[in-house]
Amino acid sequence: MTDTNTSARYGGLTPGYYWFFIIFMVLLSSFGSFVNDMYIPALPQMTRDFHCSVSTVQLGLSFGMIGLGLGQVIMGPVSDIHGRKPVLIWSLVLFTAAAVASVFTTRIEVFLVCRLFQGFGASGGYFLSRTIPTDVTGGRPLARMMALIGAINGIAPASAPVLGGVFTHWLTWRSVFIFLALFAVFILLVSPKLKESLPASRRAKTTLWQAFKGYGRLVGQPRFMTHVLLKGAALSLLFAYIASAPFIIQTRYGYSDVMFGVFMGCNAVFVAIGSTIALRFKVLKRAAVVAARILVIAVAAQCVALWCVYDFWLYEILCCPILFCLGMIFTMSNTLAMNEGRSNAGRASAVLGVMGYIFGATVSPLVGMGDMTHSTALVYAAMALLILLLARLSRRIPADLDSSDSGDNDSAKTQQQA
Repeated sequence: MTDTNTSARYGGLTPGYYWFFIIFMVLLSSFGSFVNDMYIPALPQMTRDFHCSVSTVQLGLSFGMIGLGLGQVIMGPVSDIHGRKPVLIWSLVLFTAAAVASVFTTRIEVFLVCRLFQGFGASGGYFLSRTIPTDVTGGRPLARMMALIGAINGIAPASAPVLGGVFTHWLTWRSVFIFLALFAVFILLVSPKLKESLPASRRAKTTLWQAFKGYGRLVGQPRFMTHVLLKGAALSLLFAYIASAPFIIQTRYGYSDVMFGVFMGCNAVFVAIGSTIALRFKVLKRAAVVAARILVIAVAAQCVALWCVYDFWLYEILCCPILFCLGMIFTMSNTLAMNEGRSNAGRASAVLGVMGYIFGATVSPLVGMGDMTHSTALVYAAMALLILLLARLSRRIPADLDSSDSGDNDSAKTQQQA
């Protein structure tokens, strides 16, 4: 019984390897956060340095997200056929080259191209941080693993803006991309200790073209896509916040880039708390419904604050419940989407990631149109209502982790294989 409980607790892995596995997944997941979050404090400085508009420099976020999306679409099937580690290694090499190239550019057009390839390279680690855990386990153990990774990963969005603010203030924005290149190199040096999670016996026995056609079957699964769209809508609200915050906090309210990083870092802790609280719901999908209701109220108050009230602390306080609710939704939507698509984990993770970045790449420039506070309020309101609608649709899906055939049964099977 003790061995069974230990196996369930650690998702079928040995305790020692389990914690290395969690930390490595956190590194992969946080890497994607650092790619976008760390250079956000530098956006006003880059606007001056490149002599371009706010909306133009914000395209760097959009191009990074487009690269993250395209990379996942391509690498998902490749990893299902050839394994996870080769995809991880080559994607990190590509990111490192693109990050170094961006350090030396003096034109915004070249920088945007570099951001596209940075996103493409970073996508490997980012989608594999969801895919590899799904290879190893499923059901409630997968939910616990995802929540633990998400909670620890709260350090990434918390520390990335702080580090970015310090680097930008003292060493200019180019130092941010030197740091990101070194981060990728560090993951490469540690990666030999990671075991391949998809052995040859479990890989897709198909051509790459046939694997790409498998996306159609995934997109045609209503239960899977409901959770995917919910994650995408939640990410779009997060990216609207990320894209608008430096200009609201630094330009509108006059805080320094360092203080901006401190505020963003403190706020990000609420995402980590929310991701942990979601696990307290016996039926996981109810976490999204509760979070969506609270989110609509908090966003409504934030919209009034942005449109009518000139008060930084009101804006800052209202960011906290918004991010807390998004953390709950991220854990729920990530886990249930991957549990539904776990038989094609690479492609399922790619669809999940791409949809998020389609949403994110769309809303990031929108918050910079016209009056920043007004446009941000409008985007917030639209995304909050969409999240509420999708959370209600998710609630109508009968199966959850403890009753879905794709959950616990598959979990037991993969634990034995692991």
